[in-house]
Formats: sequence, structure tokens, C-alpha cells
Amino acid sequence: MKKIDLKKPVSSWVKLGIWTLIFVLFIIWVGNYWWLFLYPIIFDIFITKIIPWTFWKRYKDTNKTLYTIFSWVDAIVFALIAVYFINLYLFQNYQIPTSSLEQTLKVGDFLFVSKCSYGPRIPNTPLSFPLVQNTFPWGMKSYIEKPQWEYKRLKGFDTIESGDIVVFNFPAGDTVPLKCNNPDYYTLCYLHSGYNWLQDSIMPYKVYNAIMQKGRVKVHSLESEYGEIIYRPVDKRENYVKRCVGLPGETIELRNSILYVDGKEFKNAPGVQYNYFVQTNGNMLNIEKLHKIGISTGEVSMIDPQTTAVYLSEIGMTPQNEGNWGYIYSMALTEEALKELKKTAIIKQIVKEKVIEGYNSPIYPLPYTNKWDRDNYGPLWIPSAGSSIELTEDNIIRYERCIVNYEGNTLEYKNGKAILNGEESTSYTFKYDYYWMMGDNRHNSADSRMWGFVPETHIVGRPVFVWLSLDRDVDWFKGKIRWSRFFRNAER
Repeated sequence: MKKIDLKKPVSSWVKLGIWTLIFVLFIIWVGNYWWLFLYPIIFDIFITKIIPWTFWKRYKDTNKTLYTIFSWVDAIVFALIAVYFINLYLFQNYQIPTSSLEQTLKVGDFLFVSKCSYGPRIPNTPLSFPLVQNTFPWGMKSYIEKPQWEYKRLKGFDTIESGDIVVFNFPAGDTVPLKCNNPDYYTLCYLHSGYNWLQDSIMPYKVYNAIMQKGRVKVHSLESEYGEIIYRPVDKRENYVKRCVGLPGETIELRNSILYVDGKEFKNAPGVQYNYFVQTNGNMLNIEKLHKIGISTGEVSMIDPQTTAVYLSEIGMTPQNEGNWGYIYSMALTEEALKELKKTAIIKQIVKEKVIEGYNSPIYPLPYTNKWDRDNYGPLWIPSAGSSIELTEDNIIRYERCIVNYEGNTLEYKNGKAILNGEESTSYTFKYDYYWMMGDNRHNSADSRMWGFVPETHIVGRPVFVWLSLDRDVDWFKGKIRWSRFFRNAER
């Protein structure tokens, strides 16, 4: 047996001491003492060296090819391990893919997201490849589903406050048709149920369950259109970024697109915008001038008045002389951009987009689609950990996804009685806090109005600043890089 020599230079013991301190502090922070079984590896690397971790260094002069290969392998392995832990516990990069937070965060912004702000989560799927959310570019899964660890969040520096911009895992992304990301799986099932979801009254829970089952069968039969349908663990669901407008225990409501929280009007961020129809006097708008006054040209489209004349009339627009509508555009505008656009000489009228009967789209919870819409919604109470609700039919419709999908229970409603985990029950107490997330681009945001509450288990972190910004509407040689947004606070 090889004799272990503990007589090492002082520098080796100092290095061991530093890494031991880091390792112990990490274990205390994580609270998982199983990590201590890895300590002999650290001790061996610096002191005993039973395993020849750096055997390849002896070939520096005799076999340069072997030395070069293992030098690269050593560097790559160390980098992957470092990135894995940094990405899990400290911060990650996130790119804004959609316009839901225009103008606050723009499409093409790259964000530095702090996971320490709200406390990093212990990963549900620890065996995963770093820097890849759920699939490699060639379509293969980037993680191994087992083992699965239960939800646990380490202590953070802060808590989520009203108005914070938050990165989170998509709550309705647990079941995913691989060829269809939008709408989500549950909305797809609803739309394929064959049911008239613009009926006059809120459907009973029993009817809702039946039509959803019919829709599931239909969606699963359309594999050529929607692809394989898979399940994803919480931390491998797509990342979304929205603004938190409702905290646990609060009640949210929208009246004519104005948001109220606990009965008080919510103070909007400066970047909040809505869709408008803009009619000119017969001349076309100059897209470059729109860009200069802060209008995202990616949000501008020309409307065919011949096919939308009925809708345009119903929202209050009128044609010009002899029934000529002229040029009509649809665009998202902030209050500031709206004021600037009204100063343009060729503008005839500007009307805010409205949801009218027959033009609504499915919202959360789906049985309320005929009663609520994106501009007139609620009131709806947001669950908080430790709070209880009565298990009435209406409450089950509103909170079933929280109780079943997010908190892991079974729930049925038969003969006017709730069956919770196989037993008759009259109430339910929530395990987690929930949040209500909405985009600043209110008419172009798939948010909590469409898929409901965001549980604390899905919170990823807080965007801190923009470290890169590329304008999707401009070429590389015409100012594609938005230098003015570099290191900009992500919440302004």
C-alpha cells in the first residue's frame, strides 16, 4: 500500500484551509450536509494526492500532444463545474425574447439576473448541463429527470415587492407539446374541446372537466401538428420575465384596463403601454420617425379596414368621406408616445383597442373566459402560505391549478362535495405564496391573465441590469447596438 505523506508545503495547507472554509460555508448556506461526503476529494487534491489528478503535467516535455489535450480537458471541466454552481446559486444571463415589457425592457436586451436577491433554489433536477435551460440546440434533453429534489429555497437578500420585475419559470409549462409553445397546453386542450367557450354563463366544474378531457384526447391525437407531449420539472420550464403587480394575500382587479390592487389604483411604471388604432388622413406614416419618438416599429402593423370594418366601427372609429378608411395602423403606445403622435399633422384619429363580445380570447381560469377579459378582470384573491379557502365549486375553479399542479394534491368535486386526497374536505390551506405577474405592454403580454398565479417555487431571480442590447428593428450599421442601454437598471 502506498504510504501517505502528510508533510506538505505550508502553501498546500493554506490552500486547503481556504477551500475548506468556502466548502463549509457553502454547506451551511445550502443546509445539505450530504455534501460533506465530497470533502475527502478536496483533501486528496491538496494533501494526500492518492488519485493522480494532475498526472498529465509530468508529460509536459515528453509528450506535448497528451499534455495539450489534458490541459484543455482540465480547463473545460473546471469551467463547466464553476459555471454550473454560479448559474445555480448566484446569477444567470437572460435574453428578452418578446415585447411584453416594452418599453421598460426591450426585445434584444440581455439581462444579468441575480438569484441571490430572492434566494437561490436548490435544483429540482441536479443532473443537468450548465447554461442550457431544457434542450440542446439539436433537440436532446439537457437534463436527467432522476433524482428529483423537493423544493427548497436558500435565504436571499430581499423579498419580492409590488412593482418588482421578476424572472420565473413558466407555471403552465409543466406539460409541453414540443412543436407548439404558444398557446400553452391547457389552452390548446380547451380550444380543441369543441365547446363554445364564449357561452353566456360560467360553466360548472363538472362540465369543465369533461370538455378538458375531450380536448386532451384531441390534442394528443394531433402529434403531427403538436409533436410529442412531455412533462418538465419546475426548474426546467421556460424562463419568463414580467412585473409583479400582486402579492400574496392581495386582491387584483382590472376595470377598463386600469389595474386595482386591494381596491386602490396601481401606480403604473412609465413604460406601460396599450394598443391603439391610428388613422391617418390618407398619407402613410414614416416608420423611422415613429422609431425616433420611442415607438417600437416591431409593434406597428397596417390594418386592412375592409376585413375589420365591423370591429373598427364597434370600437368607435369612423371612415373618412365616402366610406374611405384611409390608412389604419395598429401600434403599442406609452402615454408619452401617444402625446407625441397626436402632434403629427397627418393623424386623423387614435382609438384605444378594446375587447368586445366575440373577440375575446381564453383567459385564466378558463371557465371564466366568457365573463372576464384582459381589460376587465377579477376581482381575484392571490393565495398566501398558511391562508385557507372554502372548497366551493367556484373556488375550486379558481384555485384548482394551485392545489393540484403546484402543491401536489388530488382534488375532485362530486355531488356538491370536495374530495381532497381521497377524503371529503370543506377547506384547503395553501403551502406556498403566490404572485400575480403582468407585462408593461398590457395588450401584447401573455401573463397571469392567461395562465394564472406564479407560485414561489417557480421564482428564479431579479434582473439587475442590462449588459447588452440589440435593436431588432435596426441593421448592424445603423445603430443595432443600443449603447445607451448598457448597464441600465433593469427595472427602469
